Amino acid sequence: MPTRFDLTTASLADINAAFDAGALTSERLVQMYLDRIEAYDHAGPQLNAVLALNGGALATARALDAERQAQGPRSPLHGIPVLVKDVFDTAEMPTTGGYTPLEGVTPALDSTIVKKLRDAGAIMLAKVNLSDWYGAPDTMASSTLGGSTLNPFCLDRTPGWSSAGTGAGLAAHFGTVGLGSETGFSIRTPSSDSNLFGLSTTSGLISRAGQMWSYITGERGGPMAHTVYDLAATLDVIAGFDSADLWTANSLGKMPLKSYVSFLDADGLAGARVGVLKEAWDFTPIDPAVIDLAKRAIKVFADNGAFVFDPVALDIDLPAYLDANLFPSFHERIHAINQYLSRQASDYPFKDAKELLLDPEVPIRDQDRQAIEHPIDLDRDVRFRATLEGRTRLREAVVGLMDRWGLDALIYPHKLHGPLKIGHKDDPERQYRPNQMSPVTGLPALIAPMGFTEEGLPVGLEILGRPWSEPTLIKLASGFEAVTDNRRVPESTPPLPGESFEY
Repeated sequence: MPTRFDLTTASLADINAAFDAGALTSERLVQMYLDRIEAYDHAGPQLNAVLALNGGALATARALDAERQAQGPRSPLHGIPVLVKDVFDTAEMPTTGGYTPLEGVTPALDSTIVKKLRDAGAIMLAKVNLSDWYGAPDTMASSTLGGSTLNPFCLDRTPGWSSAGTGAGLAAHFGTVGLGSETGFSIRTPSSDSNLFGLSTTSGLISRAGQMWSYITGERGGPMAHTVYDLAATLDVIAGFDSADLWTANSLGKMPLKSYVSFLDADGLAGARVGVLKEAWDFTPIDPAVIDLAKRAIKVFADNGAFVFDPVALDIDLPAYLDANLFPSFHERIHAINQYLSRQASDYPFKDAKELLLDPEVPIRDQDRQAIEHPIDLDRDVRFRATLEGRTRLREAVVGLMDRWGLDALIYPHKLHGPLKIGHKDDPERQYRPNQMSPVTGLPALIAPMGFTEEGLPVGLEILGRPWSEPTLIKLASGFEAVTDNRRVPESTPPLPGESFEY
């Protein structure tokens, strides 16, 4: 029987099967995505996800097609188009952070994970929009350079915060896989808001070299994708030690000896031990429809052989603890910006954070101005030390909870509401308390789509594990994926002619 290929439902495995059969080429695949970007980002609903396109993408695809014919693929990502959040340096496209003063500024070197992807044969197709990395526009989750990105599932709402362009771009099928980054909630929230799988890894698993960042002791880059296989295959490429970011030395001896893809298991829920974290239901705002979806998702675990302990509790006021324990990036951000700038070539237009941020034409965050005017001594600042101590205590409490119950992971809704409406950042309806337990502790968390509300709003389940437990999270997420059907193609970005064929 013939096999049917559909771009808007195809996984990385489906694409490679079509490559292997000679029914699809990377060049044709790139053109399909370019056509979708033209139809839905530049026209149609005008999602406003893409900041820059790689003008050499088709030529690169042709070269990779020829290489595949002559030598075979380098990896499962050979010839695969990637959407890159515009905080990762790319040598052929500008890296702006969405900040107007950096418009058109192209770095001399790739970031480490972009280089790893290129070495695996991937194509950097586009740089995508985000919450402004340096500026402070009035509209939530927007950038001074790119404005607001629209959620293709609900065009008046955001597709998450900082990695918004990656979320919307993948939801609209502008690329096969994407890169996000997370200081606080910027892989997990865009994944939840965009009907995607997203992984915020253990802090130290993925290099930040050549990445705009704020959180020296916790910033994370990570994969976002439509399937767990796509996510794991991307993680196989980008994870690991990098001498340009010695924080990754924490991962030495901790990564699995086998590939992350090898941990996919359609029966991954059978025999698993998971705890439903009581405190995760204490955040606001609350949509009863999301509560209902979360309870159904948790039932999926029990119905498919997992031992579900509901609830398990830290016995603390988690939202209050996270509010009181100042985020480390508050202290580290200016130092992180200066480190990023020190990596740039001599002709880069800004030499330090003061030059970059104090632009009279662009509003910046008050805390950045304060930190520039009153530099923080990370070696001796007592408030910073207290913040680090609070982080350590919370991490110990979370791991201790999993130890007491003998758990593989904690599960809970990532948020108790769907995507927020786009508008002024200070409006009451756009205020919410994110669950920052994962970034504060540095523990890995994987978002899995758990369905849609009656309004059509996507929401995600969060699966949080012990340090370096990405294989376990992949096993659990793949087991959940195998027995659910929570993916959907947005009505605003339907399939185009020629995207489906039989071979």
